[in-house]
Amino acid sequence: MSLRLAYLLVILILIIDQLSKIYIKTNFVLGEEVEVFSWFKIYFIENEGMAWGTKIPGEYGKLFLTLFRLVAVAGIGYWLWDSITRKNSSNYLIVAIILIMAGAFGNIIDSVFYGIFFDDSQQNVATMFSNQPYGTWFHGKVVDMFYFPIWQGNLPSWIPFWGGKEFTFFNAIFNVADVAISTGVGILLFFNAKAFPTQN
Repeated sequence: MSLRLAYLLVILILIIDQLSKIYIKTNFVLGEEVEVFSWFKIYFIENEGMAWGTKIPGEYGKLFLTLFRLVAVAGIGYWLWDSITRKNSSNYLIVAIILIMAGAFGNIIDSVFYGIFFDDSQQNVATMFSNQPYGTWFHGKVVDMFYFPIWQGNLPSWIPFWGGKEFTFFNAIFNVADVAISTGVGILLFFNAKAFPTQN
């Protein structure tokens, strides 16, 4: 795969990710949901930190996370360039890197810019390029919207620790960027031998 095609794929994924987030942000109030199927909902939440809303505590936790993501994406970008131009790596590896890079970049855009691009979504649908932004540079919240509560109910009482408690499978809420990252990591895990073929 050429470097140009790789960059075009990264940009395409970024465009899809950002268009979906901007649509949700400018058409949904925070917490609003639309049922597509009983097992699939569009559910607007904002994530201030990492996966499943995990946060780095402290006044500068969010800033540290965003800067770390920027450094990580620069490293992934170098990995992509090196894999294509110098090592002629497997397309399995290159596609995985493209997906991980595009996904990481997509969530970085939210973290860096959304705090100054949008006003608050708490009570009203957000306005883009508002005069009253909800945050500052590097302190934006990541927009999530895909929710697949495939099964909801109380677990049998005989199950250790969680027995008798309400449980939802699958309870993560995510976005296009998260799908890209997860798919890229999945390729590296499940197609490891093809992504990193041994040299004879």
